[in-house]
Amino acid sequence: MRKVYIEPSLLSADFVNLARDIRMCEEGGADLLHLDIMDGCFVPNITIGQPVVKAIRQVSNLPLVCHLMIVHPERYIEDFVDAGADYISIHCEGQHHINRTLESIKSYGKFCGLALNPGTPIEFAFENAEICDFILLMSVNPGFGGQTFITSFLKRAERLKDFLLKNNLENVLIEVDGGIKIDNVQDVVRAGADMIVSGSGLFNGNLLENIEKMRKKIQEVIT
Repeated sequence: MRKVYIEPSLLSADFVNLARDIRMCEEGGADLLHLDIMDGCFVPNITIGQPVVKAIRQVSNLPLVCHLMIVHPERYIEDFVDAGADYISIHCEGQHHINRTLESIKSYGKFCGLALNPGTPIEFAFENAEICDFILLMSVNPGFGGQTFITSFLKRAERLKDFLLKNNLENVLIEVDGGIKIDNVQDVVRAGADMIVSGSGLFNGNLLENIEKMRKKIQEVIT
């Protein structure tokens, strides 16, 4: 049976009560935790760095997905590995040596991913898919939480899924991030997504109930 992972984005959590919200993610059955690392250069916002990732690692056994929205991510791969990251994605738009940096992530025994902004040609994913464990397609322009889902994204996901299947790369997962909520998650899963990142879509309201509702919506599509 097809597996689709629910990945709460902690950017939308209550940072005053972060450990509490993480425990609720675990209790609700989340599969992964998504950590948005923003540097104020690649994107206009500044969020968290390695010390916070390390702190989160100490309070949760869930796999940590570090989404590096930073320039020169190659300088910080070892730091995030040491902090406890299990999955690390880099943006092709902020990286000159994509292949080298992805290989670096893999050399530490971590899952490596390539992230693409909505306006970036999907061919970047095609060219690098063979080395990736997952490919992150942004369904909003990165930098802030709570943005509106870009519906034209769905065709991009379908094209990527088709490419992966035709080239015997079905083990490469498609992660989707941006504007995903309970009422549109089925469209995203139908388009081929395997890893569902959701921030405000889960944390606004009752987190436990929202995870359960999203899981039910996903199961209706994949069973």
